[in-house]
Amino acid sequence: MEIPDELASMLNGGHGPTKQKAARLVVDLAATASATKFIRCDNSHVSGVSVITGGHGLRRFLSDLSGDPQGKVVIPTTLNSAGCDLEKIEDMDIDYPDFLKYQFEIVQAYSEMGINATLSCTPYDQGIDSGNGFGSWAESNAVCFSNSYTSLITNRESGLSAIATSLTGWAPYWGLHIQKNRIPNILVKVKCDMSDTTDWSILGDWIGKQIRPDWNLPWGPMPHITGLPKMISFEMRKALTAAAANYGCPMLWIEGHTTSPESNNYQGEIVFDKSELSDRYLELSPKGIVDLVVIGCPQASVGEARATAAASRARMELGEQINNKRLWLFTSRYNYDILESDGTVGILEEAGALILKDTCPEVTPYNRNHYNHILTNSLKAEHYLTSGLNRMPTSVANIYDCVAHAFDDKLLTGPRPILSSKSSKNIESAKTHQNSNITISGQGLPSQSEWKVTGKALVTDVPITYLGYVNRDTGVIEEKGHPLDGVAIEDTILIYPKGSGSTVAPFVLMGLIYTKKGPKAIVNTDVCPLTLPATSLLNLPYSYGFSSDPTMLINTGDEVEMSLKDGITQLKVLVRNSED
Repeated sequence: MEIPDELASMLNGGHGPTKQKAARLVVDLAATASATKFIRCDNSHVSGVSVITGGHGLRRFLSDLSGDPQGKVVIPTTLNSAGCDLEKIEDMDIDYPDFLKYQFEIVQAYSEMGINATLSCTPYDQGIDSGNGFGSWAESNAVCFSNSYTSLITNRESGLSAIATSLTGWAPYWGLHIQKNRIPNILVKVKCDMSDTTDWSILGDWIGKQIRPDWNLPWGPMPHITGLPKMISFEMRKALTAAAANYGCPMLWIEGHTTSPESNNYQGEIVFDKSELSDRYLELSPKGIVDLVVIGCPQASVGEARATAAASRARMELGEQINNKRLWLFTSRYNYDILESDGTVGILEEAGALILKDTCPEVTPYNRNHYNHILTNSLKAEHYLTSGLNRMPTSVANIYDCVAHAFDDKLLTGPRPILSSKSSKNIESAKTHQNSNITISGQGLPSQSEWKVTGKALVTDVPITYLGYVNRDTGVIEEKGHPLDGVAIEDTILIYPKGSGSTVAPFVLMGLIYTKKGPKAIVNTDVCPLTLPATSLLNLPYSYGFSSDPTMLINTGDEVEMSLKDGITQLKVLVRNSED
């Protein structure tokens, strides 16, 4: 590949150690993606801000970068939402030792790098400097929204790769940058009325749950959706892309609203009808006492906030009041200023709601002495709140019903639901036990010259979601239905197709590597921008691009040897495990 002179100078240390690390990661990403050239990006959006998402991995990493006067971003860069509203920390009643201290340190460290601390997960909703060209965005809902509905082009970056691009200005030209890769791979036929915004959130999440492991989706699920209404709102678009991004969707097409390229290679065709929608509503509906209602994941648009205020005003006219601030509405600072000017904030606060800016429901640590069952209108919130971030029972309803529960704490009686009692569908696996000894060849990273590791393999053909589904302290996978649920990744040679879920995943992996709770080495079937950055920056042996699929050829428990020499890796089975 031809490395631009500016990037090569950074790679050689001519711009300080921080940009040298960043350049090394950019070049590693290019090599793993088989990119032959680099592009100059117009802007960047960095994720990994909250104390509970980035964790000690993020704090350690930012500490390692501090003190370098040349370690400043070179393109306009915005920052994702934090874990609290600094001005309303007491109202949020966060029960987390030194949370405010850690949160301030993280935001300050980013600001010192020249990053604009917008603290919003919806940069598309507040006017970015460039709504076209190439971006390097690391917030899954924003990536999907922008690729789907705007002319901005971005890959689904990790928090670390977005930082690397913001520091260097360069990104590998690969993936969704290339027009031929921006092709729908799933056909979704909607055959029911979709009149409420929450219907669209349920649809996006439902699509992700239908993905089969044998489908070839190198850039993630990219559905072409037919049968949706002619008139759709900004809020509906936002709800759909945010929930679809739960499962790695980087873009989608809506017939009649976006121009879809021709595709004759759909990996699957699925139908979403009235029964699918009603069954999902029934499954997600609250079954016991609701402790807290949260609106705004991703952060509430002006329209969502006004809809919440309208529903609240109708109850207020009946003389009702929200007690104990049981309704929290999360929005960006940009939208907050608009909502304060037009009186929406005043209506909601008069009703008894708590209006929060700079933060988001999924990255907030809730005080479990007070809150043990949340109701929301968002499947993105439900997906992450029930995960290891907070592991709390979360129900879903439309905004009108959410507001009703906020006003009437007796609307439902009976015990709160218990998270472990929720049935989880087993995620389908195509693995079979293998007996013959094999040796397969793959590729390594340019930044890693030579290594050899041996150990027990831990193998799955199902993607691993680090944020929320891998315990950041123990390294145990905690995802009901996953083939490796309950298994620790510590000290293994970890083999899986790729990462999924949040773009903050590399910080979780990085934290586990720092604390020796991570794997000895990692093998990915596909290029994985959610895994590679941590291995590149912390020099953990990493390999990809094998001649045959290692997730199918290796068993969990096999004794394996992995080595790198001259850019080629070899993965060899030394002793087969008798039982998988």
